[in-house]
Amino acid sequence: MSGEERQGVAQAWLLGVGLIACIAVVNVLTLRHDAPRLGILGPAIWEGSSAFVTMLIFAIPAGVAVWTFRKKPRWWRAAPVHLAAVVLYSVLHVSGFVALRKLAYLAFMGGPYQFGPLSTEFPYEFRKDLMAYGLASIIYSLSLRRSAREAADHAQTAAPAPTFDIRDGARLVRVPVSEILAVRSAGNYAEFVLADDRRPLMRSSLSALEADMARHGFLRTHRSWLVNPARVTGLRPEGSGDFAIELGAVEAPLSRRFPQALAALRR
Repeated sequence: MSGEERQGVAQAWLLGVGLIACIAVVNVLTLRHDAPRLGILGPAIWEGSSAFVTMLIFAIPAGVAVWTFRKKPRWWRAAPVHLAAVVLYSVLHVSGFVALRKLAYLAFMGGPYQFGPLSTEFPYEFRKDLMAYGLASIIYSLSLRRSAREAADHAQTAAPAPTFDIRDGARLVRVPVSEILAVRSAGNYAEFVLADDRRPLMRSSLSALEADMARHGFLRTHRSWLVNPARVTGLRPEGSGDFAIELGAVEAPLSRRFPQALAALRR
């Protein structure tokens, strides 16, 4: 499993263990209150054995949750997998706690443990196991999604913002790409229009810069302009198919000769 999958499964398992432990304690206290003649040892063995086995077989819904998280199957593919998993879950749960109770009764109660007729007891336990499996599946699925979102957010925030080096004479000006509003041709130079109103010049033709700036999403909107679409705040028709591109307080032309740029800005 990936790191975020391990984290999601571990967090869900710990939450499940806490819920199981709380339910077991409540059930023991309830039985002790409702039937004092049972004492405390018998209910403790019943609930403790069931809780212990459940903590172990929580790996089954975890595995199915990881599979569905990765593959995202349609319901008709997922349904048989869940059905087989819940049957296995219930069989292991019942056989496991019966075995533990038999051993505990021989050791502490001085007699055999009687589970009862399998034809009636197993369907009763299966209904409870079906609910427990469903709850566990939901907890694992939500935890995996949460871990994936946290990993994606961390990767996004950890990734350094892309920068561009503007060689303004002998000086190098390194600016975040997001702060470049546009680049325009200025004779033998390219003028970078920055968000902080600076206008550094770089000795280069606009055509020579176009490929580098296109990797950062810049669009050619005019023979003399490259525009950062992420900083566009509006489009204003100028007539004859031309537009004015609003970049905050800055405006750049959009020529009708560049229909691909217009289509990209209108998305």
